[in-house]
Amino acid sequence: MRFKFSSFWGLYAREILRTFRNPFVLLVTIVQPFMWLAFFGSSFSLLPASELQALFGASNYIQFLLPGVLSTSMLTVGMFGSMSTIQDKRFGFMKRILITPTSKGTVFLTKALGSATRGLVQFPVMIAAAIAFGVSFHLTALQWAAWVAALMLLATGFCSLFLAITARSTDWQTPGVVSNFITMPLMFASAALFGSSHFPAWMQDIARVNPITFCALLGRSFVLGTSTNWADFGYLALFAVIMISIGYLVTSRWLAVE
Repeated sequence: MRFKFSSFWGLYAREILRTFRNPFVLLVTIVQPFMWLAFFGSSFSLLPASELQALFGASNYIQFLLPGVLSTSMLTVGMFGSMSTIQDKRFGFMKRILITPTSKGTVFLTKALGSATRGLVQFPVMIAAAIAFGVSFHLTALQWAAWVAALMLLATGFCSLFLAITARSTDWQTPGVVSNFITMPLMFASAALFGSSHFPAWMQDIARVNPITFCALLGRSFVLGTSTNWADFGYLALFAVIMISIGYLVTSRWLAVE
């Protein structure tokens, strides 16, 4: 397989710049998790602090919810990455790129990493929103860096998964169908929105291996000041490596140009 860093960085920069060239996509990327935080997070606002503490381990449900919302938002990042790939196929950009000494695997890596990086635009916006809702943060520099890195690993893994599933597709609807199929089960069968201890046994089994759970728990330990299980970070790194490897192999062989 051919891999040239000049091609990689050029295509990666293009993916990043696309975020700021399309105001609508940027707005949706930012507003969607904010709406989750505002509407869903406010649903328990009238509960006494003692009950919130007993249910969620936090006196403010938004404090509990924030890491989960950031984690689940990485699912939509994957959808936008595969939609970007289909757009490049439909308008002939993909064909022009692959005429050059640029491999399909390189294109895949730039799409996966570029889309994941674009998804991190949500992070400072969500932190500012949480502060506006009364959440205070007392994280160390290491914890901030680990939280961002965990989200990046999760986003890269899901972007890779979406790109692998839609590698041969040129249909605009495919990413949306895939997203609708996997987003709800992964989101609700995780510890992102509620603690998983009260789930039925079969949902607990899913939550135990769901990467969204590990990212939400890691971020939540930082926000709530509880003990951190750093194995969660290792699991996310393993998830990202496996998904990148699968995505690279699939797209290198089966990526449809048009």
